[in-house]
Amino acid sequence: MATNKVKQIHDFGQSIWLDFIDREIMTSGKLKKLIDEDGVRGVTSNPAIFEKAISSSSDYDADIAALAPQANTNEELFFSVAIKDIQTAADLFRGVFDEADGGDGYVSLEVSPFLALDTEGTTKQAEELWGKVGRENVMIKIPGTKPGLEAIRRSIAAGININVTLLFGLPRYEEVTEAYISGLEEALAAGKDIAKIASVASFFLSRIDVLVDPMLDEKGLADLKGEVAIASAKKAYEIYKRVFAGPRWQKLADAGAKPQRLLWASTSSKNPAFKDTKYVEALIGADTVDTVPLETIDAFRDHGIVANTLEQDTDKATQTLEKLKQAGIDIDKITQQLEDEGVDKFNKPFEKLLKAIEDQKNKS
Repeated sequence: MATNKVKQIHDFGQSIWLDFIDREIMTSGKLKKLIDEDGVRGVTSNPAIFEKAISSSSDYDADIAALAPQANTNEELFFSVAIKDIQTAADLFRGVFDEADGGDGYVSLEVSPFLALDTEGTTKQAEELWGKVGRENVMIKIPGTKPGLEAIRRSIAAGININVTLLFGLPRYEEVTEAYISGLEEALAAGKDIAKIASVASFFLSRIDVLVDPMLDEKGLADLKGEVAIASAKKAYEIYKRVFAGPRWQKLADAGAKPQRLLWASTSSKNPAFKDTKYVEALIGADTVDTVPLETIDAFRDHGIVANTLEQDTDKATQTLEKLKQAGIDIDKITQQLEDEGVDKFNKPFEKLLKAIEDQKNKS
């Protein structure tokens, strides 16, 4: 029997996480099957994923009705419901977490997207959610916005596992690594066991190409379509290798610290002209995570190509970004636009989600 292609990715040191959660996938045994057969090693969620889960099924109706009397707001009610799912998923992945000695098996829950530009609010909610979920193998997602950086640093210093989300640009990614390392240094100075603190930095891919590709057509650079996000990711990995080396990092590593792995997000192809496994195939490499929607996992299992690609063609990646610059395309400006839009893209489904909860409450 041929080896499962999704599972083979792990042979190259990359972990596949599922970018999806709902009750049905857990109660039906599908998630357990993905763990056992595809080697899926974690789960990420976001407001849009939960909005779809709660709005499109009756699986949550009883919980909403039961928990509504104790909740002061619809947001509080949502988190009470979501935490049950996160705990169930974390328990399913506990075996992976133990086997990997805390290197994998994480389930991510995001703070309210309304707090994306609020340092104090994010820090407070990250601590609250961490305490309420009560699982070692959970990561709290905090957007890597400018105000998010300090919240990330404080949360890491407090011993909370953090998934930094909504990263598009290289300068911001480097700031995120600094927030992580500074947080670990503070935790170590306070006598915390930093070997138990984990983090990933989620670098969003396909959305970059969706915005940049039309500009490439205008500039006569159509041959670079679908390549800018991959080039950026390869350069991010170079930053990762540089930052998590040298004497400053070594001191933390000697105390048991784990590097903050890069996580590739937004990995489904938005352009039908591209192969549906394009972004997964292009960035397979050691000490990274790729969070993948169900349909992309299915596609990769069927026809994905497994190879150690992340550190191939790094010169080409450098040239791609240089050509953009020469053509007058400001990638830093583009990635800031994507971050701003990304905050809005999570706010809208969250508003829709809170309305769905309100409607459900009124029914019961």
